[in-house]
Amino acid sequence: MPSPSRAELRRLHLINALFAHATGDDLYLAQQIQGAITFSLAELARQTAAHPEFAAKYDAAFNAAAADLLARLFRHFPRRGFFHWDASLTPASATPLFARAELMVGLRQLVPFHQSTLLVTNLRPAFVPAGRRTTPKRQREYEAALAFVRDLAAARTVRGSELNLLFL
Repeated sequence: MPSPSRAELRRLHLINALFAHATGDDLYLAQQIQGAITFSLAELARQTAAHPEFAAKYDAAFNAAAADLLARLFRHFPRRGFFHWDASLTPASATPLFARAELMVGLRQLVPFHQSTLLVTNLRPAFVPAGRRTTPKRQREYEAALAFVRDLAAARTVRGSELNLLFL
């Protein structure tokens, strides 16, 4: 059996981190979840094999499918809150004004829960688009956005509650 590629290992570790509460850090179970997601994206995987330039599109689709699966899983845990914010929904989503408004909607939904998860996806691609260079200015803007999200989540989380903040 050939060894998995670097991208497959990255996806496996992503699934293991996202679903650790369900898998108990069992890589075999994480691999089963990864396989289910990969199976649902089979057509896009075939296109990516034929056109390697589609790799970023496949990664985005994989992350979206994992986030959707995680959201469905959290619906079965009535005492745990979950909110997914995609920073690339609109071109302005990652700017501080719009990011604050969209994140506040999610943080308000998470207030009643003692344990909750805030999943932030596509923040880096919002500042460093695929195929573009990572300039010092873009890197500073991205790091400022990370700090902004962390600080906002810390300031708006109820004392004594647990908020898992995940960045994809």
